[in-house]
Amino acid sequence: MATIVSCPRCGKSVIWGPQSPWRPFCSERCRLVDLGEWLDENHRIPGTEEDPDEDSPMSEHSPGAH
Repeated sequence: MATIVSCPRCGKSVIWGPQSPWRPFCSERCRLVDLGEWLDENHRIPGTEEDPDEDSPMSEHSPGAH
């Protein structure tokens, strides 16, 4: 029995197998739309905000930072 998943973009049923080259998406279009959402930062993985100066590569303990 084939595994059926829902396209994360449109919800259409997709067979999880070699006959569905864009899995888990139903089509290349849905895959590209989803990628565009990530690139536009409309999708994000939750995390904590960090102070960019705190972990600076040129901290006071780095060689050459005097």
